[in-house]
Amino acid sequence: MSRKLLYCKISLLLLFTSSIFAQEVDEGVKYNFNYEWKLNVGDVDAKNQDYNDKDWKRVNLPYAWNQEEAFKVDITSLSTGIAWYRKTFQLPAEAKNQKVFIEFEGVRQMGEVYVNGNFVGRHENGAMAFGFDITSFLNPYPKENVIAVKTDNDWKYREKSSNSPYQWNDKNFNANYGGIPKNVFLHIKSKVYQTLPLFSGLGTTGTYVYASNFDIENKKATINISSQVKNENASSVKAQLKVNVADMDGKIVATFTGETITIAPNAVQDLKASKALTGLNFWSWGYGYLYNVKSELIVDNKVVDNVTIRTGFRKTKFEKGKIWLNDRVIMMHGYAQRTSNEWPSLGMSVPAWMSDYSNSLMIKSNGNLVRWMHITPWKQDVESCDRVGLIQAMPAGDSEKDVTGRRWKQRTELMRDAIIYNRNNPSILFYESGNESISEEHMAEMKAIRDTYDPFGGRAIGSREMLDSQVAEYGGEMLYINKSARLPFWATEYSRDEGLRKYWDEFTPPFHKEGTGGTNHTNVNGSKVADASPYNHNQDAHAIESVTRWYDYWEARPGTGNRVSSGGVNIIFSDSNTHFRGAENYRRSGEVDPIRIPKDGFFAHQVIWDGWVDTENPAAHIIGHWNYDTNITKNITVVSTADNVELFVNNKSLGKGARTKNFLFTFKNVKFEAGNIKAVGYDQKGKKVCEDVIYTAGKPAAVKLSPITRPGGTLADGSDIAIVEVEVVDDKGRRCPTALNMIDFDVQGQGTFIGGIAQGPDNYIGSKNLPVECGVNRIMIRTSNKEGEIKIKATSADLKTGELVIKTIAVENSKLTKRLPDANLPSYLEKGPTPLTPSFKKTRTPIAIVGVKTTSNQADAAKSYDDNELTEWSNDKEGNPRIEYELERKATINQVVLKLSGWRSKRYPIRIFSDDKEIYNGTTPTSLGYVTLDCKAVKGEKIRIELAGITKDDGDMNIVEITGKVDQAGLKAGDKANGQLKIVEVEFYEAVN
Repeated sequence: MSRKLLYCKISLLLLFTSSIFAQEVDEGVKYNFNYEWKLNVGDVDAKNQDYNDKDWKRVNLPYAWNQEEAFKVDITSLSTGIAWYRKTFQLPAEAKNQKVFIEFEGVRQMGEVYVNGNFVGRHENGAMAFGFDITSFLNPYPKENVIAVKTDNDWKYREKSSNSPYQWNDKNFNANYGGIPKNVFLHIKSKVYQTLPLFSGLGTTGTYVYASNFDIENKKATINISSQVKNENASSVKAQLKVNVADMDGKIVATFTGETITIAPNAVQDLKASKALTGLNFWSWGYGYLYNVKSELIVDNKVVDNVTIRTGFRKTKFEKGKIWLNDRVIMMHGYAQRTSNEWPSLGMSVPAWMSDYSNSLMIKSNGNLVRWMHITPWKQDVESCDRVGLIQAMPAGDSEKDVTGRRWKQRTELMRDAIIYNRNNPSILFYESGNESISEEHMAEMKAIRDTYDPFGGRAIGSREMLDSQVAEYGGEMLYINKSARLPFWATEYSRDEGLRKYWDEFTPPFHKEGTGGTNHTNVNGSKVADASPYNHNQDAHAIESVTRWYDYWEARPGTGNRVSSGGVNIIFSDSNTHFRGAENYRRSGEVDPIRIPKDGFFAHQVIWDGWVDTENPAAHIIGHWNYDTNITKNITVVSTADNVELFVNNKSLGKGARTKNFLFTFKNVKFEAGNIKAVGYDQKGKKVCEDVIYTAGKPAAVKLSPITRPGGTLADGSDIAIVEVEVVDDKGRRCPTALNMIDFDVQGQGTFIGGIAQGPDNYIGSKNLPVECGVNRIMIRTSNKEGEIKIKATSADLKTGELVIKTIAVENSKLTKRLPDANLPSYLEKGPTPLTPSFKKTRTPIAIVGVKTTSNQADAAKSYDDNELTEWSNDKEGNPRIEYELERKATINQVVLKLSGWRSKRYPIRIFSDDKEIYNGTTPTSLGYVTLDCKAVKGEKIRIELAGITKDDGDMNIVEITGKVDQAGLKAGDKANGQLKIVEVEFYEAVN
């Protein structure tokens, strides 16, 4: 496994394939409007064209005016208020007698737009893209125009028309990067044109591209285009679409036309075209294959407008508790990531390649799904996931509960706008209607929006929880595992633990003892986390906990029966500037830190998630490092998908490790010896299938710098960012994993120092002096708009100085440029097309229940196997805790699977009988939901389960909400139920013949 290479330096040139679009997408009418804005923070009246803004700060968008505070302060302390953005520009000469539209990918929280002093419109939801027709407000070429945008990111902002707040403008969840933190575009079109997908502000739906009639094996599908066309001429026109489909190499693979339609003056009409294509490459996990679908609008045999949609084609299915992608079952494993996806000192406003870099790391960790939390992601991240092959769950807007009235209407409007704006992005497979369960009526309303605006996109719509919904198409709880024979259920957040990257273990400076730090945290709502110790890990414990949590989902994976789990997402991927439980003022739950340096959990996930369902490439990862004092003896944990793991210290075998939770192999009391430690994995036949090796580094000798930059070169556009990794290495160039040296940085030439992050005062945000942690750190540098060199020097006491030169490339930086922010960014194709082979093998045979009898509460007995986790059977308090099931046939039951109320904290002493022969006698363990009990193989037709004693409360699984509330896991408040057998679901299994 190549984890050392990835851990030392992650270069985009390695992450991405060389396959790129042969030429830049050129719609001919869409301009990058990001350059040369001016910014003023404060409540002034700057809408008029002649307002004097000469002393304002010069910025390029995207740029949140408070972004320099990212990770410096807690989310609740981010600056808020009114800020103005202004830009002076000329229209191109060819815009005469044309339509002009402005598109904002998003403004936080409110944006009022003025053109040449005239009020154009207001947008207030703070999450979604919007646009305005500004044609009538503009001066023609060569006169100048001024656009001014007043923004207000007040946490308590209320909608002007209703005085209603926005539910998702919430201090708990949604980092408040104010102003214009996303891209802006200008569109120039003829008076007969294909509309923009900007329902908010324009009321239009744009162009819809989708595939149908899939034949995955033979690489066939029908490509369909439906484009909304508006005629603003004074007379009717006859119009049709001509469509060109180009592959990743720029080759035209199909050209076809649609029917000619007459469009009346000021009318809107959907024009359509379709064609069956062969030889298609289907978009897939880790295979971001995209096409350019160009629709030309032809009026009187002349092309008057064109729109290019970059999209991909894939087939989906959601049923029987499973998810299919291109006819192959895929189990969800990934991350619940904050939509802000922020970086230190930059917030969310990063170049498009950095979105690719971050999102591709999720793929590199073998994650296949990102669930953006609370609000819809910005278009840059949506399109990035297309390129890297990362499945997305797209929310609209929510905080933590269902609402009514205007606040609910705001949510439906946001979902409508987000679907219209993002329905051509193949990476979106799920629409999330709520961060908590919503009513069936509300779910039906959301589903109707999906069916209206994206009826053919192959996307499931649902909500968190919704476990008994008859309307939702998927669901899943936050902290626990769910199973279903009907809907796909995947956990929306299954781990909340935290671990700072700086802390290796209890034996390495700064010696972080498990559970220490941050126990006096006060939440935004005023509640206190009295004891946050279960969350505060070092890297060893954090990685182990992540693997432990995943085991419950893996155990219930597709192939294990009719009722299965479709997986889940770990919260979060990168440390986030949101609520926290540690001593730091940011959340440290990530598998990478805020500047995307991997933690040990990254490599642990890389091992356990290698496959669509079953393991496809056995791997091993030794948790930790191998640089200790000579007197240290510690337990070594290896994460592996092998059947057995052997550990070697300097080629001396320490034997096989004790296996737990399938993936964890523990070696007790391993004494440190300088040299190397190696883990070798074997299959059941004893064949070597994987290994991992860690070497002891020597004493710190030098500072080493390595660049992480935009594929194709760093741009001299005043906006591009270069990341520089800094390592403390020994005389052989190996990273020193325990180094904590302070590094002094000096940047000269065509770049400006931005900085990085480390534990310390203000988290070292903006500081030119910061320490390495575990021997490594990173800084960022913003380019100037002048081509040249950026010279970086990094010095540290008693170490050889590190030096690096980054050359920047001249590009067009005009106020109106057709060079779009994501121009020529490559797709990630490393995982290849969807395999045509099955993704799992059947591991056991479920035996159906056809009847049930009990002497206590017979009326509810069937609820114990009704495939509904919100119902249960329990004996009456004075009744007999015994229940007997009749099977569909005589079967040799070797496993019984139970979900018992209070699963996280209760242990049930039970006995199980098959036709009156005891096959199990023991106490159930705590779990994230389900327990699997191995039984004696006795053939029978009736299975009886009895409570054999008093249930015991156990606090070994500490799961506490951010509010400090202990989750009861299916028990009602104060319900001890120590004399009751409470069965939520029961399943019986026979071994595969």
